Amino acid sequence: MGAVEVKQTAPSSNSTTGANLTENRGSGNSSPTLAPAAGKRPVIDCGDLDMRIARDGTWSYRGSSIGRLPLVKLFASVLRREADGSYWLVTPAERGHIEVEDVPFLGVALTVEGEGRNQQLIFRTNLDEFVTAGADNPLRVETAADGEPAPYILVRDGLEARLARPVFYDLVELGTEERVGDTIQFGVWSQGMFFRLGEPGPDWE
Repeated sequence: MGAVEVKQTAPSSNSTTGANLTENRGSGNSSPTLAPAAGKRPVIDCGDLDMRIARDGTWSYRGSSIGRLPLVKLFASVLRREADGSYWLVTPAERGHIEVEDVPFLGVALTVEGEGRNQQLIFRTNLDEFVTAGADNPLRVETAADGEPAPYILVRDGLEARLARPVFYDLVELGTEERVGDTIQFGVWSQGMFFRLGEPGPDWE
């Protein structure tokens, strides 16, 4: 559902050594370089970096958690999502593929400013980014395989944050019923837009 409408070292948590984007950890199937734009140096494709973002937002390298938040924020600043849904760390000189279990970020807090249709719902991610739900940053709620709601908000450039359960419960508390077309729908307002949350059920309580 949705709106109605670097070269840097990647250490493990207990080590100060790691690998940068120039170290190709891939299987050798990827091209060594990408076609450069006119007048620009080619971008080196480093293949698979053996880096992963877990569903809870934890970053790891070669199976070890990356415990330094400033380093994680640095990596996140060069994170890109391709049209095919794959995730890459991209610098002007290099790019490398990483695995993302669900989405890259986790919404961990909600602040409400104003009220009614003009209220603003401001979310903080696990990496201290702030995003306000609206036309440029829509909320959507899907149904997970286990039948529970899976809420997301677009943070930037195709990168989303999944709302932590307590944050989603806070969102549901703000929900109202609105007539949309010929139906009554349950959702929330932010920056003048109405976002459907689905139908309240026992799993929401």
